[in-house]
Amino acid sequence: MEWNSKAKRLIKSELAKREIDYIRLAELMKAIGVDEKQANIANKINRGAFSLGFALQIFKAIGVKNLDLQILDV
Repeated sequence: MEWNSKAKRLIKSELAKREIDYIRLAELMKAIGVDEKQANIANKINRGAFSLGFALQIFKAIGVKNLDLQILDV
């Protein structure tokens, strides 16, 4: 599995656990000072091509405290 695909899978998994869609994610990100449109967020995640900084912003916005990397089969 390609690394971009693994990154996408990890973020989508964390969103699904919390039942957060892209519209809600955009709202949560705005609350921490990150102004991203829902469509831009969806495009970045679906491509799997985004910076670690963007991923960290998502994790902060949705309240991730720990990541289980076993989902990546690393």
